[in-house]
Amino acid sequence: MQFEDIITFHGHSCPGLAIGFRLANAAMSALGVTRSDDEELFAVVESDACGVDALQCVSGCTFGKGNLIFRDYGKHAYSLYSRVRQRGVRVVFHGKGIPAELREDRPAFASRIMAEEEEAIISVVRVPYEELKTARIRQSVVCTGCGESVMDTRVRESGAGLVCIACSGHSAVG
Repeated sequence: MQFEDIITFHGHSCPGLAIGFRLANAAMSALGVTRSDDEELFAVVESDACGVDALQCVSGCTFGKGNLIFRDYGKHAYSLYSRVRQRGVRVVFHGKGIPAELREDRPAFASRIMAEEEEAIISVVRVPYEELKTARIRQSVVCTGCGESVMDTRVRESGAGLVCIACSGHSAVG
């Protein structure tokens, strides 16, 4: 997949998208794999920044398929695992090869990320293989509060019956 395809999917070019594109390709290369059609690969991302869109496009790991896990650590870091090869790698953007002053010019920064040698901006390390259960189809129930369908694993008991997280007064975040 070309970077232009990723830009089209994401909606604009930016340094974060370039970082994600480079990280995703580095991880795929290190594992010796191609884009996942189903759940052959799974990924753990450590931020919800623009680059995750690139990882989804390049790797085929998506939230909808259940093979993309988000851990809110605020890092440009992805761990990618191959079920077929039973191997994993963690890729991290360190950007040491890019002058600090260039980071203020977003288009120039993105261009430099795309042009720089991998070793100058990314670290790649093997990580122990961890199995992630494949996605399960869950049942939906109707929330007695709002009347909307909700996944059965996301309801709460209340005096009025089963309610969604929003109607329960609890936050789904954090």
